[in-house]
Amino acid sequence: MVRALAVLLAQLAAAPIVSETVETAERHLVDLATFECRDITRSTVLQRVCYDRARQDLVVIADGAYGRYCGVTAETVERLLGAPSMGQFFNRNIRREAGGSRYDCRA
Repeated sequence: MVRALAVLLAQLAAAPIVSETVETAERHLVDLATFECRDITRSTVLQRVCYDRARQDLVVIADGAYGRYCGVTAETVERLLGAPSMGQFFNRNIRREAGGSRYDCRA
């Protein structure tokens, strides 16, 4: 048992670190290497929230599609994660409307 665990740990240590890249609904690729991601299980709207605090960059899976939002403060992300209804908070405060939003990402 100990030997098997040691072999498994050695294999994990030798495995290459691969960053995850996702494609947003706008067809942009985003490398999540600098993001802290959380799988969301208590929302029917949000499935995953990823945030890069240094760049104030938010990437979420909402309704099955990745979306990217720029200039989102850490306070706003904390309020999102702590909201009684994460979906309502996201839809009212972050999600872009057809005409754009304050969190649009400039190329």
